[in-house]
Amino acid sequence: MSKVTVVGAGAVGATCANVMACREVASEVVLIDIKEGLSEGKMLDMYQTSTLMDFDTKLVGATNDYKKSANSDVVVITSGIPRKPGMTREELIGTNANIMKGVIGNVIKYSPRAIIIVVANPMDTLTYLALKSSGLPKNRIIGMGGALDSSRFKCYLAKATGANINNVDGMVIGGHGDTTMIPLLSKATVNGVPVTQFASKKKLQEAVQSTMVGGATLTKLIGTSAWYAPGAAAAMMVEAILNDQKKLIPCSCYLEGEYGQEDICIGVPAIIGRKGIEKIVKIELTKEEAAKFTESAAAVRKTNNVLHEINAL
Repeated sequence: MSKVTVVGAGAVGATCANVMACREVASEVVLIDIKEGLSEGKMLDMYQTSTLMDFDTKLVGATNDYKKSANSDVVVITSGIPRKPGMTREELIGTNANIMKGVIGNVIKYSPRAIIIVVANPMDTLTYLALKSSGLPKNRIIGMGGALDSSRFKCYLAKATGANINNVDGMVIGGHGDTTMIPLLSKATVNGVPVTQFASKKKLQEAVQSTMVGGATLTKLIGTSAWYAPGAAAAMMVEAILNDQKKLIPCSCYLEGEYGQEDICIGVPAIIGRKGIEKIVKIELTKEEAAKFTESAAAVRKTNNVLHEINAL
């Protein structure tokens, strides 16, 4: 028997819950939100697809009632507000930092052994805040960003090469942001064969650039943030944990000297299993990639500094 709680019943949280239900990732999925009736309604709607989609996962919706999340094995945190016109970065971080601290307190109170996956933005900074404010060991706090960014990279590599997308492998490390993420073209392959054999340098560079603005592209097209891929990325990570899959997944991890960085949460490849982050994998970067990683870390630290300025830490 396994139990997962998703905090935040917006499009990303609800999609994550739905993917987990359909794939029968856990015995029970709980969806929590502060808006009255939203979680209950979405989970009831989802439950009514059970016979249509052939799953029997127990689905529970709750309005701000963390008792229903008690003894969760994994908790996914998607709650937070998007940046609104005229809002400063400090205001956004301040609001979402307060939300994160409140959620973390409730999660630890009712599920003290849970592994926590952070989806809310700014993701690397909120992952860092979750770790520092919770006092949990570093293996139990994971930021989702790299998993999503890598799935977008594979999408654009498939378009560039014309290959079957499930034969494409690619990885994105660094901060989860348009200017901080680093798609590793040097490691990208089609079934083990370098992508350079399937597409021109120009096309591959276009795939890299498209990946870096992947979120912004969707926001422009849809008018709001994406939800299918972010929700599925979080669900994939939950599945890797609950089934002890030992998957190599790029995700935001707390570093203590790895990749030359300390006291920061940033995207690196890691083995994800039942204990959460089981191992940070050191891969060889080109000189250019290593330089970009250093720049990315500096940008993430700049955002982290806002937490100190607003006394969130």
